[in-house]
Amino acid sequence: MEKRFDRKLVLETGEEYYGRGFGDGREAVCELVFNTSMVGYQEIVSDPSYTDQAVVMTYPIIGNYGITDDDFETKTPTIGGLIVREYNDQPSNFRYTRTLAEILEENHIPGISQIDTRKLTRSIRDKGSRRALLTGVDTPVEEALKRIAGTPVPHDAVSRVSCKKRWYSRTANHRFNVVAVDCGIKLNIVRSLNARGCNVTVVPWNTDAAQIRAMKPDGVFLSNGPGDPEDVVPVIELVRALRGEAPIFGICLGHQLISLAYGARTYKLKFGHRGGNHPVKNLETGKIEITSQNHSYAVDADSLAGTGLELTHINLLDNTVEGVRCERDRVFSVQYHPESAPGPQDSGYLFDRFIKSMKEAQRHA
Repeated sequence: MEKRFDRKLVLETGEEYYGRGFGDGREAVCELVFNTSMVGYQEIVSDPSYTDQAVVMTYPIIGNYGITDDDFETKTPTIGGLIVREYNDQPSNFRYTRTLAEILEENHIPGISQIDTRKLTRSIRDKGSRRALLTGVDTPVEEALKRIAGTPVPHDAVSRVSCKKRWYSRTANHRFNVVAVDCGIKLNIVRSLNARGCNVTVVPWNTDAAQIRAMKPDGVFLSNGPGDPEDVVPVIELVRALRGEAPIFGICLGHQLISLAYGARTYKLKFGHRGGNHPVKNLETGKIEITSQNHSYAVDADSLAGTGLELTHINLLDNTVEGVRCERDRVFSVQYHPESAPGPQDSGYLFDRFIKSMKEAQRHA
């Protein structure tokens, strides 16, 4: 072990990875996941879906274009930690306003660099996601394992990242009013709806059906978010109460919650899908979309039978469910992120489908 190392990562299975800390210096127990994106570390760091997770970036140089004020996905990042091969603290981007380390420090997020991220990624791929402690270099392995074992697995992530009161994002000459249920919503989803003529009212995750009906929405959107979808019972019940009353569109966690509300099952993937390069087949058109993804759970394809949901998209890497719909109720959802920025633009049509569904509902009202 060289003296230049001042931090280390200890996995619950006993492996140690030595590196150098940046950002906040606190200890953290997190679930380890990896992301294969070549760009977009600011969007990853500020995506609420990464709450309680330490993200291993497979691209080797991180921090080189800094942080820009306009590109956050949430105002207060809640990622558990960031693990990189090489951290660059001298950005060469005319738009940058702060460094990545400054943002991590401001939000009490620990980071570690000089890690062999290729070895760590292979370990996650082969053995699955595991928990780990990001700690000081002098912490004994036995003590680190005790701290990991003594840290409960959280089940309240959505309640922590959701807004505490409703807020509004309006646009000029709007045509539709959308209520977005915030389970950890990315700001670019709101921007994508605004760009298509929607005024958006963002409400807390535990808002009930009566409150949403009182807002008279043209459509309801269910956002992405962290954690196990089975923990988010209020939103599952909300879908059951509102389906058939107004068009409903869900992304990522919202997709899983819609599936659970209709009676399907979800399960945890071995290491999840995270990155901007997942091929997804649209079963209606036969087209292949290159998608951006971030999730640990998936919908069980076999459990869709008899639910009233139709399979619309599949992942070509592992044949997992990527999209479902119920035409009768004007409900549809996808597992991936059509709003992802930066990232593939192949899937922007899904927002247009939501607009079309709201137009049709207005005509039949």
